[in-house]
Amino acid sequence: MEKLQLKIGGMACSFCTETIRKGLGRMDGVAEVNVSLAHEEALVAYDPQRVDATSIAETIRSLGYTVRDPKKVRTFEDEEAELQRERDRLTIAGAGAWVAFLAMFLMWFGRFHPWMPWVMGALALLTVFGPGLYILKMAWASARRRILNQHVLMEVAAFGGLVGGVIGLIRPDFRPLDFFGVAVFVTAYHILGGYTSLLVRTRASQAVKRLLSLQPPTARVARDGREIEVPVEEVRKGDLVRVRPGEQIPVDGIVEEGASAVDESLVTGEPIPREKLPGQEVIGGSLNHSGTLLVRVTRVGEDSFLQQIARHIQEARALKPGILLLLDLVLRYFVPSVLAVALVAFVFWTLGTWLFWGTPDWDRGGFAALAVLVMGYPCALGMATPLAMIRGGGEAARQGILMRSAASFQAFKDVSVIVLDKTGTVTHGEPRVVAVLPAEGCGPERLLALAASAEQASEHPLGQAVVKAAEERGIALDRAEAFEAMAGKGVRAMVAGRPVLVGTLRFLSESAVETGGLAGVAVEQETQARTVIAVAREGRAIGIIALADTVKDDAAEAIARLRAVGIEPVMITGDNGRTARA
Repeated sequence: MEKLQLKIGGMACSFCTETIRKGLGRMDGVAEVNVSLAHEEALVAYDPQRVDATSIAETIRSLGYTVRDPKKVRTFEDEEAELQRERDRLTIAGAGAWVAFLAMFLMWFGRFHPWMPWVMGALALLTVFGPGLYILKMAWASARRRILNQHVLMEVAAFGGLVGGVIGLIRPDFRPLDFFGVAVFVTAYHILGGYTSLLVRTRASQAVKRLLSLQPPTARVARDGREIEVPVEEVRKGDLVRVRPGEQIPVDGIVEEGASAVDESLVTGEPIPREKLPGQEVIGGSLNHSGTLLVRVTRVGEDSFLQQIARHIQEARALKPGILLLLDLVLRYFVPSVLAVALVAFVFWTLGTWLFWGTPDWDRGGFAALAVLVMGYPCALGMATPLAMIRGGGEAARQGILMRSAASFQAFKDVSVIVLDKTGTVTHGEPRVVAVLPAEGCGPERLLALAASAEQASEHPLGQAVVKAAEERGIALDRAEAFEAMAGKGVRAMVAGRPVLVGTLRFLSESAVETGGLAGVAVEQETQARTVIAVAREGRAIGIIALADTVKDDAAEAIARLRAVGIEPVMITGDNGRTARA
């Protein structure tokens, strides 16, 4: 047995997946078929001695669906073009439905005109054979294979309306406007259902695309003694990749040369960049801040971190929890049951009334059958559950919540304890100045002004936080000259003609600055989960600035709401207990 993976377009609800499953399942040599609406994908197990992949793809196309290469990711433009095509169909059908509604509205209020049935008939024909023509083709393809689905049910209702309307043009006791109206409305509703499904699935899949967009499209690879820029897909394991300051790291790897501060908040949630030295691991998609790095590639393609995260999202959307398996079982018998009930209703009001009262009521029989077909139209049932899960999974991914399995959707209603990561969830996820502590002989505003002036050209988040704090306080900054950033240490610059150092206490000590007077204050701040940077001017330490990731304004309210509904929140963090309690 071999397995074939295919991407399928044109599916709208669970009836579509069932149609494809039945169509392929009846082929000689096909052993198993799994179709995912959320994933827009089919996985087929088949015997290559009895059937080939081309025949399988052609069968899917003959059912009215499109087939594309699963290895090619659809671009945003392709998805928007498909949405626009469906939107155009919906616009035409919707306009026809409004005209039909207006005509029937006038009739209900006694404004009937002899030309109205003919106009309504033309409108019904244009709707069914215009924007609804693709539905007719799909219904015919399914009916030829003895597959009853939502397309067949809709076309039975639409053609029933057309036939009843034509009879009404000949026989005055029939109501042609009502019959033609059914054809228009049911076609427009079917198109609306397909467009809604496509819109939700497209927006949800774009959450994955946004995640993958964090990876740069190209990488600067060192080969044969020179650096060349190649597509990231062509980077091989073991290659050396050069990453300059301000660039995103294109691949997962180990630092071979250089030192820099790297923002890995997409992985850790920590707002403060981590210092990376030779021998340490970096992750593709993270942002290199200050220094140039030479990275040896360790993971590429499907093994990379970003691809694994994207795969988790897609797998969660593709897996079927118990409620969808139950829905699939119901849908197998739903359409035949609706058609059977519609037939019974028609027979009762025609043959039944003839047997009991001597006169068949064809008008009422036709409307009774159409009422059953319209009320039993299954797309709402077939779309509601999977679309709710697709939309929920896409929205969760957009908010940074990854569902590892579809069963999570059902299990979440029974959750009694929720675990929250501290950084970026309970806190803002970015450093802010929380304390300015000058040494003797220097005021707090002057200390902040000197530090911010020196950090103006810095790309480091700590430096940017210092500059932002000075701007918020309305402090005027001096121009910095001879700026130099030292990876993992700090910055040096000439401010108002005097040398200023801003960075770690070790950086100041290595620059022959006496920091003993600041050590005690720094330790006290660090015990409160604060990051400390020291400032020196003309070789003398003049104070420290403490930064921290502050608690979000609405964190307390969110925790209170969770407790109010019976969910107990628990915070986890990589910090020590004292820091967490702070």
